[in-house]
Amino acid sequence: MKTTMLIVLLLGIQFTSFSQDKTDKLNSEGTMSTIELPEIVIKNAGKDFSLYLPDKNPDMTVTKLEKEFIGYDLGKDYEGYENYLVILSMKKGTLSATYDMNGKLTSVVEKYSNTMLPKEVIYSVYKSYPGWKIVNDKYLYTQEDGDITKKEYNLKIKKGNETIKLKVNPKGDIISKKVMPLTKI
Repeated sequence: MKTTMLIVLLLGIQFTSFSQDKTDKLNSEGTMSTIELPEIVIKNAGKDFSLYLPDKNPDMTVTKLEKEFIGYDLGKDYEGYENYLVILSMKKGTLSATYDMNGKLTSVVEKYSNTMLPKEVIYSVYKSYPGWKIVNDKYLYTQEDGDITKKEYNLKIKKGNETIKLKVNPKGDIISKKVMPLTKI
């Protein structure tokens, strides 16, 4: 009986050790590759469902406010209203969400100021405007029915007495530029 148990134990260890084989998941450099999937939050709203796409902004304020929103339970507060507005705010930003009469999330507007900018945005601005300094930034992120409608950074850059306002997308592409007039004191 001891011999049988020993053989079963050794075979069990042998089979489980083969299940740990990772060679088929390695890339050409011998390291494991990762695939980043988009995060989607689906909230149940009766027969309808709500779709929310949190942003992958590097700033912790943005991430914290979005996590608060994801964890927010609307409950039955929306009942009896045609539209229901939820506003979450922090020192550096606000998140406003609108629900319909069925409790379905219809739109989200997020506005933040002085956030940590993505490296693509910083690199693009400093490459396009060497010697200029980013003095102010605002971030706007909006969604309608689960579709991202706007995702842009409004930046104010300065060099000496000159000031320029830029709109930049998260990839670093400059969407628009507005030169501010010099003011006399």
